[in-house]
Amino acid sequence: MKKIFQLTLLLIVLSSCTEDVKFNNPAFQGLKDNVFWRATTYKAYANTNGSVTIEGSLGYEKVILRTPSSVEQVYILGLDDNAVASYSNTLPSQVEDYYTGANVGSGQIEITEFNVANQTISGTFKFIAVNEDETNTDKPKVNFKEGVFYKIPIALTSNL
Repeated sequence: MKKIFQLTLLLIVLSSCTEDVKFNNPAFQGLKDNVFWRATTYKAYANTNGSVTIEGSLGYEKVILRTPSSVEQVYILGLDDNAVASYSNTLPSQVEDYYTGANVGSGQIEITEFNVANQTISGTFKFIAVNEDETNTDKPKVNFKEGVFYKIPIALTSNL
């Protein structure tokens, strides 16, 4: 009886093992105010003026990252309007717009790979963006950290 029980237990253990591996390729994600945030849609543009725009959306929420070029380097945010990041929530009951710009907010966008052959872009980001509505003292800023955009499909031209 003991052997039958052991055999049954062994069969249950072996049959419950599965390989549910889920790859996150491409990806656009980060920690928004220390809560995991992952875009369900994403896209990128290499604009005709040389700048790059990377967008990630999750429902009513959208993050937009812009750099003045596609060169693989670190772009500092909050210094000027060349490299900027923004976050918006368009849910009617929670409309919010946050941005970085000249002497506004802080952070960085790092492009680690601009693959022209595969038409993808990868990198990291982190930023603190200021609420456009200065009267909103409940949520004066939004903080994204540990952000990653990985192999986002890129359109090589855009009218932006």
